[in-house]
Amino acid sequence: MTKKFNESFSVFSFFSGGGFLDLGFESEEFDVVFANEIHTPFLEAYSHSRDILGIREPKYGLSNVDITSLRGDRGLAEAVKMEENLKKVIGFIGGPPCPDFSVGGKNRGRSGENGRLSETYVDLIINGKPHFFLFENVKGLYRTKKHREFFEHLKDKLCQFYYLSERVVNALEYGVPQDRERIILVGFRRDCFEETKFGWGERLYPDRSGFQYDWPDVTPFYPRKLVPRPDHLPLGLTVQYWFDRNDVKNHPNSKHHFKPRAGLPRFKTICEGDDKKKSYKRLHRWRYSPTAAYGNNEVHLHPYKARRLSAAEALAIQSLPKEYEFPADMGLSNMFKCIGNGVPYLAAKGLAASIKLHIIENYQTNLQQFNEFSTSSAA
Repeated sequence: MTKKFNESFSVFSFFSGGGFLDLGFESEEFDVVFANEIHTPFLEAYSHSRDILGIREPKYGLSNVDITSLRGDRGLAEAVKMEENLKKVIGFIGGPPCPDFSVGGKNRGRSGENGRLSETYVDLIINGKPHFFLFENVKGLYRTKKHREFFEHLKDKLCQFYYLSERVVNALEYGVPQDRERIILVGFRRDCFEETKFGWGERLYPDRSGFQYDWPDVTPFYPRKLVPRPDHLPLGLTVQYWFDRNDVKNHPNSKHHFKPRAGLPRFKTICEGDDKKKSYKRLHRWRYSPTAAYGNNEVHLHPYKARRLSAAEALAIQSLPKEYEFPADMGLSNMFKCIGNGVPYLAAKGLAASIKLHIIENYQTNLQQFNEFSTSSAA
């Protein structure tokens, strides 16, 4: 019997949150065998969503210890070794917390608590020696001069052992209804891979830009009024398409939204599609959403209802499968923080597909086990 892909690729996940990134990799037949998330409500959401989706718990369990305690951890090292002995291709994936590199966040850089976690993750990669890794963070780590030096320092540590490729990707490129840029760094072990260019989805996603269309501008706020969809727009990049696709009105998290103690009259004065303000942003039903960031002063309003987005609607904007849901007793703040921190599902799926194709074509150890899959996956 030939091997299936999910019997050949083993992924160790860090900063796992609600598991959006992991779901993307699992959809491309990677087997998530370990997940670590320090924030207990997020880990509970991770476990709950997989129960609903029928995905088994990772082989080596769910961990909520501080990631710094995993450096030199014998249990993690033994798990990696066991997967190596099974001839698996092993990957580490994760997005360290980003407020210390965000212009809109704390902006403390490498000296901040979250900034230090980025280096901890890099040390875990170097010590664990996975065959490949993925590192995700806000674009400020890449584009802000203050933080770029630290990013180059991390790359200098990694490039001794890995071929590296980096890019600022936008979720729109992968069919997500959201203008969300993030820096992605991927690496492939020098002793296992040829040094060839990594494809960022060009072969898999040839028509990638959503910005070239003439998107609708702001219109007056009309509660529940039907606004016809312009025929020239890609439906899959619009908020309303995903609301319908995920049946958000009947979703288990449809009632989970913040109710204003004050400010309701102001909600009604903001035009549909007026999302350029720093705080109150009303989405347009026939346009993509701004970055799903729901902390601090970010208030995202429903396109044609006088309220904030529900958790069900925010999950749809992150392109999650409609079956994904949070536990009913999870607090609203944790729900929206978990959503805002997560990698959009379709972006995660697209990145995983590109990594899988790169492995198939360039992995040099036991390559014969992948040859039979190369033609179908490249197609």
